[in-house]
Amino acid sequence: MEGGSSSNKTGGRGLSRREFIKAVGIGSLALSGFRLSPVRAWAAGGEERYVWGCPSEFQSMDPHAIYDVTSENVRLNLYDHLYRYLDNPPKNYPWLAESYSVSNDELKWTFVLRKGAKFHNGDEVTAEAVKYSMERLLSLGKGASALFKPVVDPDGVKAKDRYTVEFGLKEPYAPFLSIMPTFCVVNPKVLEGKPGPWGSEWLSKNDAGSGAYVLEDYSPGVGWKAKRFKDHWMGWEEGQHVDKIEFRTIHETASRVMALMKGDIHGCDGYLPVEQIEKLEKAQDITVYEEQSMRIFLIRMHNQRAPFNDVHVRRAISYAFDYDAFNNQVLKGRVARNPGPIPNTMWGAPGDLQGYTFDLKKAREELKMAKVKVDRPLNIHPMTGYAQTDDAALILQAGLRELGIKVNIIRETWPTLSGKAKDLNTSPDMWIHWVSTYYADPENWIGEMYSSSRWGAWKASAWYKNPEVDDILKKARTISDQEVRRELYEKASRIVVNDAADIWIYNTKWYGPYRNSVKGLRFCPIGNGQECRWIHLV
Repeated sequence: MEGGSSSNKTGGRGLSRREFIKAVGIGSLALSGFRLSPVRAWAAGGEERYVWGCPSEFQSMDPHAIYDVTSENVRLNLYDHLYRYLDNPPKNYPWLAESYSVSNDELKWTFVLRKGAKFHNGDEVTAEAVKYSMERLLSLGKGASALFKPVVDPDGVKAKDRYTVEFGLKEPYAPFLSIMPTFCVVNPKVLEGKPGPWGSEWLSKNDAGSGAYVLEDYSPGVGWKAKRFKDHWMGWEEGQHVDKIEFRTIHETASRVMALMKGDIHGCDGYLPVEQIEKLEKAQDITVYEEQSMRIFLIRMHNQRAPFNDVHVRRAISYAFDYDAFNNQVLKGRVARNPGPIPNTMWGAPGDLQGYTFDLKKAREELKMAKVKVDRPLNIHPMTGYAQTDDAALILQAGLRELGIKVNIIRETWPTLSGKAKDLNTSPDMWIHWVSTYYADPENWIGEMYSSSRWGAWKASAWYKNPEVDDILKKARTISDQEVRRELYEKASRIVVNDAADIWIYNTKWYGPYRNSVKGLRFCPIGNGQECRWIHLV
């Protein structure tokens, strides 16, 4: 299976701690070209603080309630996983687990934990804690639960002994190891007796993890701060770390860029408007790093709501977007046209997929064939703090105006939109966002976005339903042969594109801006460089 360490259904011999540290390269510079700078940020007591500017606020600190790029910094820094992705292209490393094995019928996955890993209060991370964490995730039904609920049998999660945990599946699920880095382990003892189901009210503002940093302060509209967990199981190389980290919400793009240039923050998101990237590239004390990413940009359409429930209307809207103007003029060619739901750089994306072009003649022809007429203004929702979504909304508005269709642009924050998108009735007509790499498998995109079994998750907010596609995607999830899976995902992609379920625009590169004082930055498409344990300041 892809992402595993062996093809004979076993994870093989576990790495010793020394072997693991050598494998993941602690202390190595993953991105080169750093120039020395005297800028430092100091926390109270003289300790260094690394500060990152975030474009959106944090809905919660509960790792089982959140599942989006904004909150990946919470999950990666305060919590640990059984396996974790590192580097680019992402590789799935054993983390809290040393190894795994899979039964011959592919229904039982067994993970052996490394001994001595501690939670922040000093308790050891055990199989019982892993079992509790999965049961909690499934019961709450939030965050990454949409990945696990369809496949994990709640009665099949067992602690075989102190360091061995078994997951029983309802059916074979090929991407299971690939999705394990989305599953965070929490400390059940800390949550005992805390307010809310499974201590959820308490954990929304606190910390029950074993990650490299310990939460110190959280304010929903401001951000969060944490200190280094000195007893983290991986250990720390002297001088190759920061003692304090802060993720600070700064909605406005210009404000984030100004804060970075002034030295108030050390880094920020790597998907800024082109003019801001160019501005930062010219700055003396800042380096903008470029990495290939797997992050598609798209406009969602509510397929179950009129007039979007007519395929001809959806095709017309798809033909009304000027892809070339947006990708090559607004974004100045720094992105690659991505005509379908899987990034071009990911296996399973059809190499010959043409997709839609800007063609108002074809758009008018599609509208004439539509049985459902566009008899009302359409609403499109860009995201507050993300200027590219504004630009895309304006371009679509202009194209549809040529067809006599009025579009209202309504800006809302990411937490508001992603929350609305989970419900069929409150989900927007159209909204604009990215789908990033949460795990390196086509299922991360097309499977979660267009299988009707995933309805209720923000990723599935097109509310698309095609029984043929449902069957194809189910087969792709349950077959371990990657070549067979590739063919299935390619077939599903062609159908979904023909159905114009959404408007797919580009696959992006990451342009990460950082002060030159930042060293050790380690980019991975999962998390987009937000994991802090590798970073130190000079």
